[in-house]
Amino acid sequence: VPARARGAAAAGRRGPSVRERGASGRTDGGARGGSRGWAGGYPEIVKENELFERYYRELGIVPDGEWGDFMAALREPLPATLRITGYRSHAREILHCLKEKYFRELQHLEVDGQKIEMPQSLSWYPEELAWHTNLSRKILRKSPQLEKFHQFLVSETECGNISRQEAVSMIPPLLLNVNPHHKILDMCAAPGSKTAQLIEMLHADMNDPFPKGFVIANDVDNKRCYLLVHQAKRLNSPCIMVVNHDASSIPNLQIDVDGRKEVLFYDRILCDVPCSGDGTMRKNIDVWKKWTTQNSLQLHGLQLRIATRGVEQLAEGGRMVYSTCSLNPIENEAVIASLLEKSQGALELADVSSELPGLKRMPGITKWKVMLKDGQWFEEWKDVPSNRQTQIRPTMFPVKDEEKLKAMNLERCLRILPHHQNTGGFFVAVLIKKSPMPWNKSQPKVTSFKGAKMLSFNNVSQLFLESLHDRKHTIIVLYLPFSDNTEQSKKEGVCGPPPSKKMKLFGFKEDPFVFLPEDDPLFLPIQKFYALDPSFPKMNLLTRTQEGKKRQLYMVSKELRNVLLNNSEKMKVINTGIKVWSRNSDGEQFGCAFRLAQEGIYTLYPFIHARIINVCIEDVKILLTQENPFLSKFSSETQKKVKDMATGSIVLKYDPDPAKPDDLQCPIVLCGWQGKTSLRAFVPKNERLHYLRMMGVEVFKAKRKEEESQNKTGEEVQHRLAQTEEGMDVEDKEHDLVTKMEAEIGEKSSHSPVENSAMEVENKIEDLDQSGRNANSHVIQESKDTDTSNMKD
Repeated sequence: VPARARGAAAAGRRGPSVRERGASGRTDGGARGGSRGWAGGYPEIVKENELFERYYRELGIVPDGEWGDFMAALREPLPATLRITGYRSHAREILHCLKEKYFRELQHLEVDGQKIEMPQSLSWYPEELAWHTNLSRKILRKSPQLEKFHQFLVSETECGNISRQEAVSMIPPLLLNVNPHHKILDMCAAPGSKTAQLIEMLHADMNDPFPKGFVIANDVDNKRCYLLVHQAKRLNSPCIMVVNHDASSIPNLQIDVDGRKEVLFYDRILCDVPCSGDGTMRKNIDVWKKWTTQNSLQLHGLQLRIATRGVEQLAEGGRMVYSTCSLNPIENEAVIASLLEKSQGALELADVSSELPGLKRMPGITKWKVMLKDGQWFEEWKDVPSNRQTQIRPTMFPVKDEEKLKAMNLERCLRILPHHQNTGGFFVAVLIKKSPMPWNKSQPKVTSFKGAKMLSFNNVSQLFLESLHDRKHTIIVLYLPFSDNTEQSKKEGVCGPPPSKKMKLFGFKEDPFVFLPEDDPLFLPIQKFYALDPSFPKMNLLTRTQEGKKRQLYMVSKELRNVLLNNSEKMKVINTGIKVWSRNSDGEQFGCAFRLAQEGIYTLYPFIHARIINVCIEDVKILLTQENPFLSKFSSETQKKVKDMATGSIVLKYDPDPAKPDDLQCPIVLCGWQGKTSLRAFVPKNERLHYLRMMGVEVFKAKRKEEESQNKTGEEVQHRLAQTEEGMDVEDKEHDLVTKMEAEIGEKSSHSPVENSAMEVENKIEDLDQSGRNANSHVIQESKDTDTSNMKD
């Protein structure tokens, strides 16, 4: 995600107060902070707040003798940090490229009189996959000497190979201890940097395209859900679903287990709640001016409700991580203590002191006081006057019973202070669920009246009255005539938005999720053309349309299919599935109406047994640097392989040669198209540039041209989108271009091809990429949220 406005992270989701955030989920100050950088945006803001200093000095969260260092660190810009996507097979190649090329170029460099220090890996992050530098975001974006490095970061971020994420934000997913079989809920997920970490962990085993686990990523803000979709789509996983609900009342979902319906409990839950964000002062300078204790008092109740809902949905033995980017115990220890107290032993704080060695942390505190914004302190609930008891609640105070307090082990919480390792401020608590929550132990009895269709209103009233006299909890389930349509929809594999009479949906209207029936005639030609393995899970294919031609085919894991089919009436799904096939405009004449999509090729590849061409590294360079190269440009081995192959979509596979250590040492799978006289790759622009960088090809482009392209007005973008056929993406448009070229070339194969450099290729597809980027119907709504300042990390 571009660096623009990531500084509004905390203000984006965790602004100064719930009321100020409003429906948009951000403050105006946060938006300004993100888009205008450090010096240019806030010359008038003085980094002083007397109430802040008074409050935290009194609470004593900073060790004796360190207060000066603490405040000095808060006034310094936050260093830039990045994380290399861990589950990609070429993560090591990216790391090698960073260390040996881009980091070396930063040595002995000075910018505006500031010496650039060599980036350092975060000692506590596994396998050197996270790095930080003393470069501020402003310098990184504006300095001509760093232009090439910045271009690399932007392009690789858009590919999903790098996430530019604050260091402390990386901690919660690591402490979840995710395994590929875990069912995971991310309760307040947007914009998705932590969600991306969770997806990577699911795909730790690259040989398994469909891990048994999945991530359901939720956010209350409909617009911010599309930022979440953008983040998740970079990782090309069939195991992610984005939903739109209030986290404090997110519905219970059901799944089918051996023919019976069971409630879905999650193995891991990430509860990264909205907060006041005073740990983000280094990047969100507006907090200095707006900070009061009132922010925390207003948010405490919401945070406790969200955390409570989380542990309710956690499986026994499961792990939930609660986190905030606030230092305030009212939002941190007070929430955890209240949760532990009402759990009556069902929850315990995990001891994670031995996890993430190298991470400097402070233990949680057990004593704190509550202060109003006028500076008035309260040590106990009984001291609070009645006219203040709506602002201050009993759950905000520490537990007085020493035995209870000791049993809670609040010192197992983690507080990250900015001056200890040059980061932002952060709080983390890891909870383990040992048994059901007390209010969930006696499950209500479900009574099913199968003949309820024939019941009159009086019958139903009588049954209801009778149930009131029964001392046991009873739920009456009535099977009314409209349920027939629901059952029929499930049989047809249609998962659409809930009927408007049952749930009022806000935000953009979503297309339905329609699974392909087992006997759908659409699939047979695809299966035959690509010689798909019998184990291919065709029941997991879906489209986003019920009527007309199916333009795109998507795929989800078996477990997400189960969730979709059994919860369409209670869940608002924004996005799920990975695109695996796209319809050709005239595909039938090539033997198959659908061509492969690069987005899903790594998921599909293990099941494809035909139309695979192994290519050498020189062939890959030709494919990525020439727009439509003739067959004669390729190696003789490649020419022989394609000689007898029919025109149409193909897989181009590069396998590294260990005997040539200087060559790229990670496998590459590309989607391509074989024509009568040419061979080309259908790969998005940024992915092309990524592969070329890994092969040592210089792809740097002047920043001026990119800025000119980015400065196009919103009206121009909307005009292009309006002219783009629904469902048509960049690859579709490239394919149509190739088809026309093939028709023109046909009998003119003697003409000399025009070779293009990597830079020329990039420039030629720039306009195509800009106009088609958001046109894919699967994520078309992303274009409706042009305010990318709504970010939290």
